[in-house]
Amino acid sequence: MIHVQAVLPVVAEAVDKGGGIFPLQLIGFALGVLGLVFFLGTAVGMIRFPDFYTRMHAAGKGDTLSTMLMLAGFALVTMEDFSLGSWLLVVKIMAIVLFLYITCPTSTHALMRAAFEDDEMPLEEKDLAKRKKK
Repeated sequence: MIHVQAVLPVVAEAVDKGGGIFPLQLIGFALGVLGLVFFLGTAVGMIRFPDFYTRMHAAGKGDTLSTMLMLAGFALVTMEDFSLGSWLLVVKIMAIVLFLYITCPTSTHALMRAAFEDDEMPLEEKDLAKRKKK
């Protein structure tokens, strides 16, 4: 059974055991934080961008990259030793990352294509100027 723990208890447990923090765990923590930064950028882009297409661009790029970074970080954090169980867990998580790498951009493209076929046109410069005047 796999126990998912927060970052601080993992660090405290590693320090309590006297083994220190494993270098792969530090890299995993860094990847997790970087993924959170990209999620924040995605949220800002979803709020700030003016039309559907630019918002979908922010959502597609940010969601794909941030989810992959966070999952890769989780894989490194959970790898406490180099046993077969740890490697199988890392392989499974990387399979999920590969699946997301393929499906997230494809679904974003499908949504944009559907919007375009439904006559949802991107905003032009004159439309943006009208919005700024309001």
